[in-house]
Amino acid sequence: MGAENSKPASDVSQHVFSSSKQQELQYQQRLTQELEKLREKEAQNLSELSKTLDQEQPPEPTSLTDKLSDVTEKISDATSSSSTLAEKRKQQEMSNSTVTKEIEALRKKLETRKKLEEADPQVNKAKEDVVACLRLHDRRPLDCWKEVEIFKREVGRLERDFVEKTIR
Repeated sequence: MGAENSKPASDVSQHVFSSSKQQELQYQQRLTQELEKLREKEAQNLSELSKTLDQEQPPEPTSLTDKLSDVTEKISDATSSSSTLAEKRKQQEMSNSTVTKEIEALRKKLETRKKLEEADPQVNKAKEDVVACLRLHDRRPLDCWKEVEIFKREVGRLERDFVEKTIR
């Protein structure tokens, strides 16, 4: 253990790794091949999109911003699904009167739904006690075990009452 020096001797040769030019060339070739594939794929996608845009010749927009927004809209339409396009067309066709009619129909439909009866006041009080305790002891929620047990007991009572009503 103490027989060797703690510092290496100065005559120790250092081992230097020489980089392999052959391996570097292989990496570069592979990288250029992958880049070419990506370029070809993007060029193909661009040509397909331009074909679809050429098929849909709308009236010419007047300003540069209109042209830009029109092109971006066409690109988003070409890349989106048919359901998204149908929803977009539906939104464009809606007028104020149709929207108000649809709102009224939804309101009537909502009014015809069954209304849930109010929860038992004892259960509401137990729930509020649990919430208040958890807010008070936000770092120590296990201190609220009494309130949770009371809430469980009240819910259990409601469940028993419900089962008895449905059986009879």
